[in-house]
Amino acid sequence: MIGILIRSSLDNIEHTNLTLLAGLTFNIDRQSKISLSNQISNLIRTFVNNGQLKQAVQLPSTRILSIELSVSRSTVVNAYEQLVAEGYIHARTGAGYRVCSTQGLELPASEPSVAINQPAPPAAHLLRASHPDMRLFAYKKWAKHVARVCRTQTQTMLVETSPFGNAALRQSIAEYVKQWRGIEASAEQIIITAGAGEAVNICFASLSRPGERIGLEDPGYPPILRYADSHKLKAEFLDVQAEGTALPSPKYRSKLVVLTPSHQYPLGGVMSPQRRRDFIAWAKTNNSWIIEDDYDSEFRYAGQPIPALASFDKLQRCLYVGSFSKIFSNTLRLGYIIAPLSLVNRIESTMMRYGFKAGLMPQQALSHFMDSGDYYRHLRRVRKTYNERRKYLVSELQSSFNNYGSVQEHPAGMQLIFSLNSPLNDSQIASLLRRQGVDIRALSGFSQRKLTHNGLVMGFCGNTLDEIAQALEILRQVLRQQALT
Repeated sequence: MIGILIRSSLDNIEHTNLTLLAGLTFNIDRQSKISLSNQISNLIRTFVNNGQLKQAVQLPSTRILSIELSVSRSTVVNAYEQLVAEGYIHARTGAGYRVCSTQGLELPASEPSVAINQPAPPAAHLLRASHPDMRLFAYKKWAKHVARVCRTQTQTMLVETSPFGNAALRQSIAEYVKQWRGIEASAEQIIITAGAGEAVNICFASLSRPGERIGLEDPGYPPILRYADSHKLKAEFLDVQAEGTALPSPKYRSKLVVLTPSHQYPLGGVMSPQRRRDFIAWAKTNNSWIIEDDYDSEFRYAGQPIPALASFDKLQRCLYVGSFSKIFSNTLRLGYIIAPLSLVNRIESTMMRYGFKAGLMPQQALSHFMDSGDYYRHLRRVRKTYNERRKYLVSELQSSFNNYGSVQEHPAGMQLIFSLNSPLNDSQIASLLRRQGVDIRALSGFSQRKLTHNGLVMGFCGNTLDEIAQALEILRQVLRQQALT
């Protein structure tokens, strides 16, 4: 226990009276994990809060207190500076440190901290559409590229050099879409976004005005309609036919359409070459634009990759939207737009108005991941696994569930449709399945005009064969129960 020397502000300055106040004692624990400076500041703070040190009382000098406590002077200086920052004491040149008014400074007593249990790994979402299996991800390979950037290119993770994103990643994407999607584009035409959703919103903001018409597939991806509503666009719903999505009606004069031509969502199927040419001709004739949402084109299980609609158009009236969400799930939050050169300045102006949301940190590492070939090796590996799961699900549905409906098989994508026989109701069945942990969606819920689609949208990529079998057993029980009612 060490007494503290205190000088009262009431003392005559000519007769300095250093008093060793008996009630103020320090107990310094040199074995504690709490630093000495923090122990000193904590004790003085306590003395002030409980009234043992009154307003305007002068504290010992840093030199004297350091001697009394047998600590370095810098330790006491650090303690005093912390108390100054918190408003407990103040310093005046040549006058030392004095206690401030402490009214309202005391913090409420803290509750004991409760240890947080480490969460268990998330349960697999049984048969959720468009959901990748992140248990298969090449984490070690990815970590290697992240570590490399942290060691040698740290600046690229923090310093923005272009509103369109990391230059190396844009070049990597240009090479990727040339090889896999048949799109000839320069890095200057590529804009990195915070996912495909932001990419679509940027396109809407750049190419349309409130009140204009936009063509949307029906059935289609529900968030697209929400994006259109947020921009005050009027939707023209387009039928999905055998040849692909129907052309907009001339009477509506739509300025934009959003299409999924390589694998229509959610029905599946590929837009025919002739229908693609028809859309390009429509866009040129009406001075309109096509937004191609190529959401899962990486996963084609038979034949060669189908060229993107943007490759037919040679990026004249078509904007291509892609993302990495089907490889990295949604956690990476990176997507991209490939725009006609004529629109680059307009899109840049839009981004300047709305701000840049794509995270910089993973972009350089993703470029390395792609350029090294690790991205493509991972893609080939999971594509093989997903195809095995797809075949198993199709086989089981065809052999064991044919009394309840039929499967629409397309050798692509991350989901399929099981069309239900009447009088089974897809909404009721999907609701019952979700209560039991099977995340199948009702096909009717994807139609804005309440068309007569009656089926189940099933994913197969995110689950092992055993998990798929478990989900199918639950599905069998639900279908059997519903068929009897």
